[in-house]
Amino acid sequence: MSRTRGTRGRRPRLRFDGWIAGVGTSSGTRVVLGHWQRSPFGPFSDVMIERADGERLLLAPSHRTADFVSDTYSFDSVRVVPVEVSVADETWTVAAGPLELRFTVGRRRRALGVLLRAVPGVLAARPAWAALTNGPAHLLPTHVRTRGRTGARRREWYGVRDMRPVGVVSAVFEGLDLGVMAPVEPPVRFGFGSVPREPTLTRVTTTVELR
Repeated sequence: MSRTRGTRGRRPRLRFDGWIAGVGTSSGTRVVLGHWQRSPFGPFSDVMIERADGERLLLAPSHRTADFVSDTYSFDSVRVVPVEVSVADETWTVAAGPLELRFTVGRRRRALGVLLRAVPGVLAARPAWAALTNGPAHLLPTHVRTRGRTGARRREWYGVRDMRPVGVVSAVFEGLDLGVMAPVEPPVRFGFGSVPREPTLTRVTTTVELR
């Protein structure tokens, strides 16, 4: 299910199931891709970009998704553009308006990735699982938060189900090559947490509780 109403008195919750890729580049630009295979808006992808000077940009495929994402997170500008994602073997290709992005995905190098892959979808969708894995003192890397408050007085939980390292990145934004892959440093500032410092592809079930 992509939308849950819960018991009487509980605020409505929206559920998104898919992947988040976070990568840095040597130019200082960091890119976060959300590739949602199941959502209340149907399948869609969006891209969040933070440039070296701190400007935060959202690329979304429709006004409806742009409004929802920009209400939930913080951006300096929002553009509605076609966002297309294709996956062939271990290579992801993204075309999103002024952005051309390609990256490869490597094998799981940590026991954590193997452990998370075994998490059932039903468990990952529960806020209690996000609470269990929240914070660097537990399972996930520094800067990663799996629960918190967002814009429009919403609450959000990330149920992490898999993590794989990104191997090679090529990215062009507005015709300029962004350079080679680099750590996501400094952390991105769209919401209450960042993606891992090491470029990573993460499988998540995200729950957003509305006002």
